[in-house]
Order: sequence, then structure tokens, then C-alpha cells
Amino acid sequence: MHWADSIAKALSHRGNDHVIASGITPSGEFHIGHLREILTSDIIKRACLHQNPDANIQFVFFVDDADPLRKVYSFLDNSYEQFIGHQLAKIPPPDKNGAPDFERFNNGKGMSYADYFLEPFKQALEILGVEIDEYISNYQAYKTGKFTDQARAACNQADQIREIIERVSGRELDEDWFPWNPIDAEGCMDGITVTGWEDPIVHWKDSNGNTGQSDVTKGEGKLPWRIDWPAKWAWRKVTMEPFGKDHGAAGGSYDTGKEIVGLFDALPPYPTTYEWISLKGAGAMSSSTGVTIGPLESLRLVPPEIMRYLIARSQPKRHIDFDTGNALIELADEYQRKMSNVHILPEPGASKRQIKAHEVGLSQLVYSAVSSELGWAVKKFVSEVGQENLKTSQQLKIAFENLTKVSFRHLALIAQLRENDADVWESLLRSGLIIDSQYHDYTEGMIVPDDIVNPDLSENSSINLIVQSHVEAWNNLPLRLELMRNWINSPHFPEGFRLRIQDEISDGAKENIDSRDLQYLIELQQALSSCEWESGTINNHVCELAKQKSMSLRDTFELLYWIFLDQNFGPKLANILAEMSRDDVLNLLQMAIDELSS
Repeated sequence: MHWADSIAKALSHRGNDHVIASGITPSGEFHIGHLREILTSDIIKRACLHQNPDANIQFVFFVDDADPLRKVYSFLDNSYEQFIGHQLAKIPPPDKNGAPDFERFNNGKGMSYADYFLEPFKQALEILGVEIDEYISNYQAYKTGKFTDQARAACNQADQIREIIERVSGRELDEDWFPWNPIDAEGCMDGITVTGWEDPIVHWKDSNGNTGQSDVTKGEGKLPWRIDWPAKWAWRKVTMEPFGKDHGAAGGSYDTGKEIVGLFDALPPYPTTYEWISLKGAGAMSSSTGVTIGPLESLRLVPPEIMRYLIARSQPKRHIDFDTGNALIELADEYQRKMSNVHILPEPGASKRQIKAHEVGLSQLVYSAVSSELGWAVKKFVSEVGQENLKTSQQLKIAFENLTKVSFRHLALIAQLRENDADVWESLLRSGLIIDSQYHDYTEGMIVPDDIVNPDLSENSSINLIVQSHVEAWNNLPLRLELMRNWINSPHFPEGFRLRIQDEISDGAKENIDSRDLQYLIELQQALSSCEWESGTINNHVCELAKQKSMSLRDTFELLYWIFLDQNFGPKLANILAEMSRDDVLNLLQMAIDELSS
């Protein structure tokens, strides 16, 4: 059973009405590490609705914009020092130089610091098909009295909350600790000491000796995090929330929260702990440290299905290294292979393990679909209709078969060798990877229409049509080519796949080719001068001649990579040569022969 289906099953034992929550502090650029929490929640919501379409499932997103700016981060100008301790909803956004943009802030009536970082993230979530029922500004929730009951209960039970936090976390709180962080007359939370409590007023003193009052019913401050979190559970009746491993550690904020929430006459949500996503070679992603790749940036490189698949295929507690290099190509090709086989059911007599693997793999693909309706249709098609229906729909069968024809790996190769899109389509047509009608559509500038990518899914819609639409959406080659060119032109494209086709023998090649290679190169040139010009035939000649000369294949390919790419590795060589003109290949081989003969 897929991990989301297991969680949905556990939630079903608690009833049919659920509120799934996520929340993030908009302290800096959102990154794909944040997507793990959001997509985990979205996938669980879909799983609940798959198990019980009549269930009432809400997905709420808390924007923790009542939190203060804690320091001047590396991407901010030093002038932000004046806003340290001020709530993110009440300070100006940065301009292109990282300085406060007071014009856009417009005295609090325009864009805030929190808005600046939240809006691109919301755009990314829309592209990913994440269906959030309600965005909740924590700042506005406090201001409008949504937390009044919990804030008053916390302040009236300060001693009980202190005891819970100290006992569960194992750390001693300061003597002047209080379960409310008031703001001073300037809107700052730093350096303020609570001096008294008279429901609903908190009395305070700042570091300069100034005194004041904070009304908890008007949001003149906020609850500390370990109390704020269970207060959200109680107010919005949250029944399920994923959280990072730091919150889920022994003595962490979930452990204290599940006791504190009882003081608010509520229950803790079903827990799901997730591991971090790290940017390979750079460590755990963090908005405040700048170790990030933003969701919108990642979606300019790969289709949204791949980002969803990255999360859907991994258990939440499994660490993910996000590799924008070779591993991303492998991931995309893996997704494509699985999609092409989704309609193939286990053979009669298959083992329980094989059946389980098929079910889990199917769920991974279902939850990777950008449209929840399309994902559900794929699952229904496979489970209820299956192969028998496929036999009756030649169009659907062709759609599935076309999935594996143009892999990410091959597109990465062609996009580098062909500068113009029209030349890409001609190459794919010549190699049989697209058909005449596709070639005509692509060269005329046509793409998959929106009503195919996002069809009208009425109750009478054919399951075949819906599934075919999903498959054809993935086959939207113009969009995939556009994303591939973005990726190639970005610093994230893997060097091992970056092509630098040579037009002469490089210094590197001169140092790495040997006179013992001369006869092999002469015979290879002769073989390639008249053979069929396609990758399989070219590869056969390269390998067979190497065997005849008792050369290792590794040494052979390194030799040819040096000649053609000025490096000792690269994508599949035969595919590269097949996309080059025969004359260019033969000329480079002749240059290498001349170099060794001189």
C-alpha cells in the first residue's frame, strides 16, 4: 500500500471530516524543500478522497506572517536591521538590491515582506496542481480575534504550560517566560519582558524601561511557536499535519503540542514526520541561508509531474537528495517508463509482492498527476477497466506506446545538437520517434490544446478519453523541449550531459589518443563511411571493431569521447554521432588519424 493510502486509511478510522494543515514562515525565498510538506499534504488529501469520495476533506495553509524578522539574512541589505523583531506582515518587501522597498509597501497598504515571498510560491503550487482550500494569514487571524480563546487559555494556564514544556523538552524556561510575545509601541517583539497579566491584557516593559499593554484579543503580539502550533490545531480543528523531523524529535514541538492542545479542549492531529530535501552538494535547503532552488525555478526545468513524482515515490521519512544533474534525468525517464506500463496488469498467478509493487507504483503515478481528476481516472481505468478496454481503444493504446519514444535523456541530447526547434522535430521524425501529423503540428507552432491537457471532466466523460488526455498531456513535446532548453541554459544542467562537439582535434584529445589506436580509427572511419546512419548500426561498428582489436570498450569509448567531445565521458556516443552529419564525423576521425600519422 502506498504511504498516502496507509495514512488515509488510518484517518478514516477517525471519521470522514478532516482538516489537513501545512504552514511555513515566509522569511525568505520558498524552496523545493518546502514542497515536500505541501505535496505530502496534497497527496494525502487525494488519497482520502480516493478511498471515500464523499468525505469532507479540507486543506488549509497557514502563512506564519505574524512571526518576526529574526536577523538580516544574507540576501537582505543591512538597512533591514531596523526591522529585526518586527512581524513579517508589517515590514516592506526587498527591492532588487535587497533594500526595503517602501514604495511597494505603501505604509502597510501594499505588498509586505511576507507577500513578496509567498506569491511566487502560490504560483508554483497552482502549476503543480496543489488544491489548497484556504490560505490563512496568521497575522490577520490574530488581529481578527481568531486566536482569542486559545491566547486567553494559554495566559490563564501559564504555569501548566511551563510545566509541560520543561518536562517534555527537558529544558528550563527563563524565569520571566510567558506564553505571549507582546509587541511594543514601534511594533517590535525583541527585548520585551512581560510584567503582568490581567485577562485579556498583558503588561510589558521594554529594554529601555518603557512600559505598555498588549491586548491578546486584538492580536497585539502572538503566542510563542510551541503554543501557537497547538492553538492552530484547536482553532481550525486540524486532524492531520505533516511536519519536519526537527518538530517530530523526542521532546520536540509536536510532543509538547499534543499535551498543550488538551488545555484548549482539542485533540492533536495525526502525525506524519518527513525528512529534509537537500540540494545535492550543498546540504539541507534553507530560505534564511540561501541554500535553495525555488519551486518556480525548478518548474522552468522539468514538468510539474516530475516534481510531484519526486515526493510521491518516496516515503516521507526517507531523505531526498535533489540532484538537478544526472539523477533528475534518471527520475524523469523512470516516471516515463512507469507511465508507459501503467496499463499492464500483473499476470495471473503473480505473487503478492508483485501485486503490491504494481499497486504502489500505480499510486505513485496517480498522485503525480497535476490534475487530481486525471489521476483518479488513471487509477479507475487500471483497476476497473484494465487491459481489456485497452484492446478496444487503438487510440489509447497508441498514446501509451508513444510515451517511451522520446525520453528525457534523448531530448537533452537533441536539444543541444539542434539549435532550432524545427530541426529537432525533423530529427525525431527521421528517427521514427514522432509521426507525420505530430511533425506538422509542431512545425506549425501547434501544441496540445488546453482542452486536452485540462479536459472538461463531466460525469459522462469516457474514462478512456480522460486517461488518453493525461497521457497526451505528458507527450506535449513542445513544452518539454522548452523546459529542456531552459535546463540546458541553466547552471543546473549536468556537465556529463553537456555537449561540446569539436570541429578540430583538441589539445585534450591530442594528449589522450595513442598511436596504438590508429588502425582502429582507420577501420572505424571506413565502416562508418558507408553504413546505415542510425545509432544502432553505428554502435555495432564501434563495439565490434573494438573487440576485433582486443580493445576494452571502456578505453574505446574514452578515445572517441576525447575526439568528439574533448572529455572522457558523455551521453550515449552512438546517439550523438547519429545526430551529427556523416561528413562531420568522418572529418573528425580523419583529423585524429592525421594527428597520429604525423
